[in-house]
Amino acid sequence: MSEENTANSVGDQAEVTKTASRENTAECDSENSLTQQEDEEGSRRLPADMYYKYEELHSRPSITPDSEIPENLLHLSHTFGYDSGRRANLQLLDDRTLIFIAGNLLILLDVSTKEQRYLRSCSGGGIGSITAHPSRQYFVVAEKGNQPNIIIYEYPSLRPYRILRGGTERAYSFVDFNRDGSLLASVGSAPDYMLTLWDWRQEEVMLSCKAISQEVYRVSFSPYNPELLTSSGSAHIKFWKMASTFTGLKLQGLIGHFGKTTATDIEGYVELPDGKVVSGSDWGNLLLWDGNAIKVEICRKGGRSCHTGIVQPFALEDGQLMTFGSDGVVRGWDFESIDTADSNSDSSKFELEPMNEMVIGHNVRLSSVVKSSTPDSFLWFAKDSSGAIWKLDLSFTYTTPDPECLFCFHAGAIQGLDVSRKSHMMATTALDRSVKVFDFLAKRELTTSRFNQGGTALSWAPTLVNQSGGLLVTGFEDGVVRLLELYDPQRLHVVTGRSPKGDAKLRLKQAFKPHNAPVTAVAYERNGDILATGSSDCTVFFFTVGEKYNPIGFVRVPGPVQALEWSPHSHNENRLLILCQSGHVVEVHSPDPEAQTPTKTFQLPELPSRCFRFRSIKSRIKREEEIARRQAIKEKREKEREKRLKESKQPDLELEEEEEEEEEELPAIYIPDPPSPLYCGFYSQSGQFWLSMGGFDSGFLYHCKFSEQQDEDPVQRQDEPFDFLPVQNADNNPIRSITFSSNRQLLLCGMHSGSIRVYPLQPSDHNLTSMQAYWELSVHDNHYGHLRYIRCSHDDHFVLTAGDDGNIFSFSLLPPEELQKGLQRKRAKVPSPRVGLENEALAQDIEDPAAYSIETAKQKLEKDRLRREVDLKISAKRKKLVELQKKFKHLLNDNQSLPEHVRLKSAELQLDQRFNEQAEKVKAQRVREVRKQLGWEMERCCIALKKLQDWFKDSLESKVVTVVAICTNHRISSYRLPALTEPSAWLRQQSRPGRPDEDGAATQERRRSRAEPAKDSGDLEDDKVLRPLMARPAGIKLGDRQVERLRKAAEKAEQARAKIEKRQQEWEQLYAEKPKENCEDPQDVQAICEAKENIGDLKLKSAKDFTVPKHLRMNTERKITEMIALEGKIREKQTEMNGRIMTLRDSKVRLVSQLHAQAQQLQKVQQYLADHLHSPPPALPTILPEETPEKRLRYSRATLERYRVLREQRPPTVEQEEQEGAAGLLEQLEKEMEGEEEEEERGEEGTPCLSTSSVTTEEETAVEEGVELSELEEELLMEKEIKLLYMQDSLLEEMESSMCQFDAKLLLRHQKLHLDWQLKLADLRQLMLYQELLLLKEVDRREEILQEKLNARMKEENSITSKLEEYNEQLELKRRDIAKVHEREKALAAAFQASLGEDNKFEEFLTKVFKKRIKRVKKKEQTENEEEEEDSDEDSDEDDDWDDDDDDYESDMEEGGVPLDDSVCPPGCDPQLFENTLQLRERRLDLEELLVEEKKSADALEKECDTLIKKEKSVKSSRKAAEGDLELVNREKQQKLNELDMVIPFRLHQIEFVVNGSVPSDLTPTLVLNRMELSRLQERVMELQAEKTQQKDLSCQARQQHVRLVHDRKEMNVEIQVLENQCNQLMMMKFGRLVDLEALQTLSGNRTLEELKQEKLLQEAANAKEIKQWDAKVEEEHQALMEVTKCNTECLLSLTMLFDEKSELEHKLNARQKKIGRQLQDFSRRADQEEIWRLQEFVKTQSHQIEALSREIDLLSRKGGHVLPTSQPPLPPLAPLSTPQTTPTPSNQDQRRLSKQLKAQKSPSGQGAN
Repeated sequence: MSEENTANSVGDQAEVTKTASRENTAECDSENSLTQQEDEEGSRRLPADMYYKYEELHSRPSITPDSEIPENLLHLSHTFGYDSGRRANLQLLDDRTLIFIAGNLLILLDVSTKEQRYLRSCSGGGIGSITAHPSRQYFVVAEKGNQPNIIIYEYPSLRPYRILRGGTERAYSFVDFNRDGSLLASVGSAPDYMLTLWDWRQEEVMLSCKAISQEVYRVSFSPYNPELLTSSGSAHIKFWKMASTFTGLKLQGLIGHFGKTTATDIEGYVELPDGKVVSGSDWGNLLLWDGNAIKVEICRKGGRSCHTGIVQPFALEDGQLMTFGSDGVVRGWDFESIDTADSNSDSSKFELEPMNEMVIGHNVRLSSVVKSSTPDSFLWFAKDSSGAIWKLDLSFTYTTPDPECLFCFHAGAIQGLDVSRKSHMMATTALDRSVKVFDFLAKRELTTSRFNQGGTALSWAPTLVNQSGGLLVTGFEDGVVRLLELYDPQRLHVVTGRSPKGDAKLRLKQAFKPHNAPVTAVAYERNGDILATGSSDCTVFFFTVGEKYNPIGFVRVPGPVQALEWSPHSHNENRLLILCQSGHVVEVHSPDPEAQTPTKTFQLPELPSRCFRFRSIKSRIKREEEIARRQAIKEKREKEREKRLKESKQPDLELEEEEEEEEEELPAIYIPDPPSPLYCGFYSQSGQFWLSMGGFDSGFLYHCKFSEQQDEDPVQRQDEPFDFLPVQNADNNPIRSITFSSNRQLLLCGMHSGSIRVYPLQPSDHNLTSMQAYWELSVHDNHYGHLRYIRCSHDDHFVLTAGDDGNIFSFSLLPPEELQKGLQRKRAKVPSPRVGLENEALAQDIEDPAAYSIETAKQKLEKDRLRREVDLKISAKRKKLVELQKKFKHLLNDNQSLPEHVRLKSAELQLDQRFNEQAEKVKAQRVREVRKQLGWEMERCCIALKKLQDWFKDSLESKVVTVVAICTNHRISSYRLPALTEPSAWLRQQSRPGRPDEDGAATQERRRSRAEPAKDSGDLEDDKVLRPLMARPAGIKLGDRQVERLRKAAEKAEQARAKIEKRQQEWEQLYAEKPKENCEDPQDVQAICEAKENIGDLKLKSAKDFTVPKHLRMNTERKITEMIALEGKIREKQTEMNGRIMTLRDSKVRLVSQLHAQAQQLQKVQQYLADHLHSPPPALPTILPEETPEKRLRYSRATLERYRVLREQRPPTVEQEEQEGAAGLLEQLEKEMEGEEEEEERGEEGTPCLSTSSVTTEEETAVEEGVELSELEEELLMEKEIKLLYMQDSLLEEMESSMCQFDAKLLLRHQKLHLDWQLKLADLRQLMLYQELLLLKEVDRREEILQEKLNARMKEENSITSKLEEYNEQLELKRRDIAKVHEREKALAAAFQASLGEDNKFEEFLTKVFKKRIKRVKKKEQTENEEEEEDSDEDSDEDDDWDDDDDDYESDMEEGGVPLDDSVCPPGCDPQLFENTLQLRERRLDLEELLVEEKKSADALEKECDTLIKKEKSVKSSRKAAEGDLELVNREKQQKLNELDMVIPFRLHQIEFVVNGSVPSDLTPTLVLNRMELSRLQERVMELQAEKTQQKDLSCQARQQHVRLVHDRKEMNVEIQVLENQCNQLMMMKFGRLVDLEALQTLSGNRTLEELKQEKLLQEAANAKEIKQWDAKVEEEHQALMEVTKCNTECLLSLTMLFDEKSELEHKLNARQKKIGRQLQDFSRRADQEEIWRLQEFVKTQSHQIEALSREIDLLSRKGGHVLPTSQPPLPPLAPLSTPQTTPTPSNQDQRRLSKQLKAQKSPSGQGAN
C-alpha cells in the first residue's frame, strides 16, 4: 500500500470537528498551569469527539515555486530496513500489528501478512519516539524538528486525535503513559532536556521542568504510585515526585548517587512495589536503588555478572524479575530475594542465581521488549540490535516453544547498494557481515548470505560481464573482494532429487584480497574487461574480467578512495576517475589487460595519470556575491540620491552617509583546514568533472578540470574549479550521492539530511545548466540518516535509497495502479544457474582477517626468494671459511713441529693487527647483544631468587639453633622468630575523631582578638572640636638656658616615671597573685578528683550499672596498640634468650676447635710415651647440623656443578613429579655434602695418628737396634716421661673441665623453661586481646559514629559558647561606649553652660538654639563590597525617627507662632558665642546619632545573644543525648568484653575460696585479686584513718588563721582611710585642690610651651609693626569717608525739602477727601494703623541690624579692616516699596509709609552724629 493511499484512507475516516483555531496551551510551566481558574478550564475543555485532518498535518515534498514538477513525483512503495539502533523502536498495537520508526515514517507492520502501512512525520524533521496507550486505542508519535509536536493517533482509524505543542525545542527522546493512561510524560533531547507531564486529552501541560543536563534515555511513571516517576540516561538515574506546595503542584527530582559503584549508563529499570528501583548497568550486574542510593549490587555466584554486557530489567511477573542483556539471554530472578537483598560487610554485592533462563540465539543483542496485549499472555516481542524482531514465550515451562525470529534486517548503516541491470532486484550489504538480495517489485527479501567480516562496498556486474545478470562484486572491511553468483535454486538439477528451499541463493565464485583496509568502491570498466577496486589504504587495484579474475596491478592515490567512476562511451579514451576523501581527484588510463605481469610487485608506476586537488573557493564566491549585492544596493541608492538631489539642498550630508556605508569590511577569504571532505562526483566531459564537497564547501556543485601542469607533488598542489553551480538550501545539507536516470532527464541526489532531491534536466545537459527547479522529500532520519546510496531501476520505474540509519526505501515513479498495468508481473526474475554449477566445487574463501593481500603475498614471495639466495651465499661462504680454518690449523701444527729458531712466532703469523681488533669488537658486540637478549630472563631469574630468599631465608629473623650438651643429652633450642613487620600503616595514620577542645585555643585567640576594643575616634574628634590645633611655624630656636632647664625637668620626670612604673608592676603582680573569691587551690581540686575516682562506691566491671571511665574506655586503636606492645615484649624476651643461646653456641664452636687443638697436642705428647702409659682421650664433640643451620644455604660452584650433574642423571618424569624430583635432588645433594664433610673430618683426625704411629715405631726400632743406655740417659728419659705424663694429665683434665663447664652453662634451659611458661601465658593474653579486638571491631563503627556525633555537638556547643561570650563582650563594650557617649553629652552640656556665663540675656535663645532638633542627611559610607539594601524594620525605625524630628521641629516655634531662626545671630548677642553654640549643637547632634547607632548595635547584639542562648540549650540537650547513647554503647561493649573467657593458671595455695573446708568444683562466683593489691588496700585503710585525723587538725588551724586575717584586713582598711584623708588635706593646703600626684611628678619641661612663648613674643612684635601700618591706612580712609559723608548730607537735605513739599500736597489731598464716606475712612485708618505697626517692627529690626553691624565694624576695625568708625555708622538700606501696577502715581498711604521710613533712618543717623 502506498503512502498516498494510506493518507487518503486516513483522511476519509477523519471527522471535521475542529471548531476554532487553538493556541498553544501547554507552554506555561507547572505553577502557571495549576493556578488557572476553574471557569476558564471549563471553557477550554476539548470535546471528546474532536479530531484533526491527517491531510492537513503530514509533511509534503518541497517543490520549487513556479515549477511544473508534480507533488506526487515519487510514490513510496516499501521499506526493507529497520533502525535497530534506535531506543524503544518497537511497540505493539494489537496481537498482529507492530509499529516502529523508519526515518520520517511510522511503519505499521502486520505480523501475519507482513503488510506495511505508513504515516509520515508531520514536521518533516523526523520522529523521536513512539509509545502505545495502555488501552491500545491510541498511540503517540513524538517528532523532531524546530519546536516539534506530539501527535496522538486513534487506532485503528489512524486519525490524529490530539496535538501537544511546546514540550521541547529540538526533539523528543522518550514518551510514556501512566498506568491508567490519563497522563503522558515526555522528555526532550539537547539542548533543553525538558521533562513534561501532559493532560493529553486537553492538550495542556501539567508540570514541566528540566530533567538534567545530559542525555535522557527513558522516563516512566511508577505503576504503584501515580505521583512518582523515574528517569534514566547517560551516567545517571533520577527519581521524581509530584509534590504539592503552597504555589501548586511541582516536580521535585532527586538524582541517584552511585557512591562507591562506578557510574554507568542506565538503559532500563523496573520499579518495585515498595518504592525501590532495580536498574541495569554496562557491565551486566543489577543495581538495587533504595531512595537515591544504591543499596546493593546483584551478581551471580562467584562474582559472575548477571548478563554479559549491558543488562536491562523489563518486567516483574509471577514473583520473578525478568531481565535481558546484550548477550541474547532472558533470565528470571526471584523477586523476594532481590527485594530483601542486603550486602555483607566485606563487599556491596549480593550473589543470586536466576530461577529461569532462555537463550535466544547466537549473536543476538536484545535492546527492548513489548508484551502482548492479550490478558494473561506470556508472549513478548523483542527488538534485536543485530537487526531482528523476535517473538518470545516467557512462560518457562516444559512446553514453551523456541524463540521465533519474525523479521530480519540489516543492523547499522547500509554500506553498499546496487540494482540489477535486468530485473527488479537490488543487493545490499552492511557491517553486520551480511549480503541481502531483495525483490523490490514483490516487496520481499530473496536471500541472505553471511560472512566473517562486514561488507563495505557492492556492485552489480553489468550484462557485458554476466549475461544472466546474476553476478555481484562485494568488498569487505578486511580488504577481501568476493564474487557472488545469484541463481534460482529451484532450477538447479540436484542428484539427490531433493528440492532446495528458497527462491534465490548466493554462491561464492571467487575471493581475492587486493587491499589491507576496507574496500570502499568497486567499478567495472565500460566494456566490462577490467574491474577496479578502491580502498581506504589509498590504493586502486585492477583485475582482468573472465571466468577467473586475475590481478593486473595497482596504483597509489593521495588519499582514501571515496568512489570510482569510469569514463562513459562518449569519451574517446577509457579512463578511471578516482575520487579521494581528502579532496584529491586522480584520473588514470585503463591498464592493458594483456600486459606482462611484473615479477617483483603489482604496482603500476608507469600508468599515465593526472591529479587534481580541490582548493576551496566558497569564501571567494560569497565575497563576490557580497560585492555584487553591495554594488546593486549602491546603484539603487545612487538613483535614489539623484532623485533626492533635485529636491534637497544639502547633498554633502548624503555623500558622507554613502561614504560611511562603503567603509564596511568585506568577508575574508577562508580556506578550511583540514580540507572539506569529498562526497561524490561524476564526469561531465572528457577531462572535466563535477564534485560535491562537504563541510565548509557544501552548498555548491563545482565544475573542475585537470591542469596541464602535472609536475607538482599531488599532496602539495592546489587546484581551483573553473565553474560552480549553487545548490539551493544546501549550505549545511550537502549532496552525499548522485545518480541519473537512464535517459539522463532526472538527476537524483541523496542529501546529508536524509532527504531525496530530484532535478529535472534537459537532454544532453552535461554542464547542468537546467539544474534549477527541484523536488525534495524527507525520507531518512534527519540527524544521522545520511542518504549515501540512491539508484534507479533498470527500467527507471523505481528509485531505491539506503542511508546510515539502516533504512532502505523503494519509490515508484508511477502510481501503483499504473505500475502494475505497465509491468504485467508481480515479482522479479531470478537468473537461472549456470550449466554444470551443481558439479563445481565451492570456491575457496578467505576467512582469516590477517591473511596476506595480493601485493603483500607477492612481496613476501620476493622476500623469501631473496632470503633463500642469501642463505645459499652464506652457506657457501661458511664452507669456504671452514676449509680455510682447517688449512690454517694444519699450518699451525707444521709450524709447531719446526725447530724453535726456525719456527714462526704468533706475531709473525698475524697478517694485520687490525683483523684481531675487529674480531674483538665483533665479539664484544655479540656479547652485548646476547646479554641484551637474555637481560629479561636474567632479571627474571634474579627476581625469582630474591623472592625465594625472602620467603625461605629472609622471612625468618633468626633460625632455630639447637645447642647440644657434650657429656649429656641435654639440649636447648632458640625461638623461631619471623622477620619483624612494621605496624600497620593505618594504625599510624588513623586517629580518633578530633575532640572539639582542639579548636579551643584558636577560638579563644579569635575571641581575644575580636574583644580588643577599638580606639574611640569620637574622643579624638572631641579634642579636635574643643581644642582645634593651632598651626605654628617650625624652626623656633630656644635659648641655651631654656634648653638646659627643659633637659633637667625631663630627666627628673623620667626618674619619677620609672619609679611609678616599677611600683605599678609590683601592684599588678600582687593583684595577679591574689586569688579570686571563688578560687580553689589546684592541689585541692586534684586531690578531690583523685578521691572521687578512688574513694566511694566502686563497682566491678561485671556490674550492670558499671560506668566505664573515659580514660579506661577501650577502642580498636588502643587494643591494637596494646597487642603490638605485648608482641614487642614477647619478641624482646625471645630475642634476648636467642642471643644468649647464640652466645652459648658460639662458645661451643670455640670450645670444639679448642678441644681439637688440645687433642692434637695430646697426640703429640703421646707420641713420646709408651703405649701402656697412654690415657684414653675423651670423645671429641662435633658441631651438629642443627647447631649451624645457616651453613645449609651456603653453596659453591662445585655444589652447583654437582646439582647440574644429578639433574641431568635424573630420568625424565612428567611435569607433575618435577617438584618432588627437585626436592629429592636437594636431599641427595645434602647427604653427599654431609658425607664429604665427615670424610674430611676423619681425614684430619687420622693424619696425626698415622704420623704418631710411624714415629713411635721408628723410635722403638732405634732403641732396640741401639746400644744400652747410660744412667744419665735413662734419667733424662725418665724425667722427660714424667713431664709428658704431666702434660698428658693436664690436657685431659683441662678438656674434661672445659666440657663440664660448658654443660654447666647449658643450665640455661631452666630459665628458658620458665620463659616458655611466661610466653605461653603471653600467648593466651594475646589470644584474649585478639578476641577483644574482634569484638571491638564490631562495635567500633557504631562508637565512631556516635563519637563523631558527640564531637560535632560539642564543637557546635563550644562555637556557640565562644560566640555568646564574644557577643557578651561586644555588648559590654557597647554599653561602655553608650555610657561614654552619655558622659560626653553631659560634658557638652556643661561646656555649653560654661560658655553662656552668668546673667546672659540671650541664655534662653541660645539654649533653644542648642537644643533645637535639625533634620540632617545621614552620611553613608559606601564601599565596593557593601550592598545598598536596608531591612523594612530599619526603614520603619528611620521613619519613626523622622516623625519624632518633625514633632520636635514643630515644637521649636516661638510662642507667637514664628519659627526660631538660628541662622542669624540676634542683635546684642556675641557672634563668637553664637558660633560656639552652633558648633556645640552640631556636636550634640553627632553624639545623639552616635548614641542611636550604638543602641541599635546593642539591641542587635542582645537579640543575637538571646538566639544563641536558645540554640545553646537545644545543643546541650542533644549533646547529653549523644553522651547517653555513647555511654550505652560503651556499657554494651564492656558487657561483651566481660563475657569473654580469660585463662589464668593458679596453684592450690592461691585459692582461698573454700566451702565447707574444701575447694568447690564451680569457681564462677570467685573474684581474682592480686595479693599485693589486697595488701595495698588494707594498708590504704590505715592511711586514710590517719589522714582523716590530720585533715581535722588542719581544718581547725585554717579556721583560726581565717579569723585572724579578717581582723587584720579591717585594721588595714581603717589605716588606709586615715592615710588617704591626711594626703588629701596636705594637697588642699599646698595646691588648693586635689591633684594627681603621679601626673604631677612626671611633668617635664614642655618644649612645645616654651616654643609657643617664644613664638608669641615674635608674633607680638610683628603685629605691632603691622598695626602701625594699618593705622596710617585707616586715617587715610577716614578722611575719604568724611568727604563722602558731606556729599551724602547735602543729598539728604534736598530730599527732606522734597518730602516737606510732598506732605503739603498730601494735606491738601486729605482735605479734599473728607467728603468720602465713613466706611472708607475707617478702612483706610485701619490700613494705616497696620502699616504703622509694620513699619515700627521694621524699624526695630533695622535697629538690631545696625547694632550687629556696629559690633562687626568694631571687630573688623580691631583686625585692621577699612571700615567706618563706630561714631558714624552707615545708613541702613531702604526697604523695597510696593508699587501698585494699576496707577503709576503714588497713593497717600505710600507717601506716609515713605515719610516714616525717612524719619526712622534719620533718627539713628542723628544719634550717631551726636
